[in-house]
Amino acid sequence: MNAPLLSESELAEALTELPTWTRSGDTISRTVQAPTFLDGIELVRAVAEAAEAANHHPDIDIRWRKITFTLSTHDSGGLTALDVGIARQIDKLAQY
Repeated sequence: MNAPLLSESELAEALTELPTWTRSGDTISRTVQAPTFLDGIELVRAVAEAAEAANHHPDIDIRWRKITFTLSTHDSGGLTALDVGIARQIDKLAQY
C-alpha cells in the first residue's frame, strides 16, 4: 500500500519546521555544504543508513563539498510523511 500524499496545508506546516528545504513540484530538496569533502561523504553514509532503516531513499547529488538531497515518494506520486521524516533526519545529521 502506498503512503498517503500530504495535503497542501500539511505540507506547508511541515515545511515551516524544515526551513532549509525548498519545494519544487512533487519534491523537496536541501543542499548542505560540508566542511570537507570527507565530511560530506560521511554525511552521505549516515543518511544512507537512516534511509535504509526507513526503507525510503533520497536522491543524492555530490559536488565536492556540496551535497543535495531530494525527496519524493515516487510510489505515491508526490510528498508524504516519509519524506518529511527523512528530511528531519537529514537535518539532524547535517548540523555543521
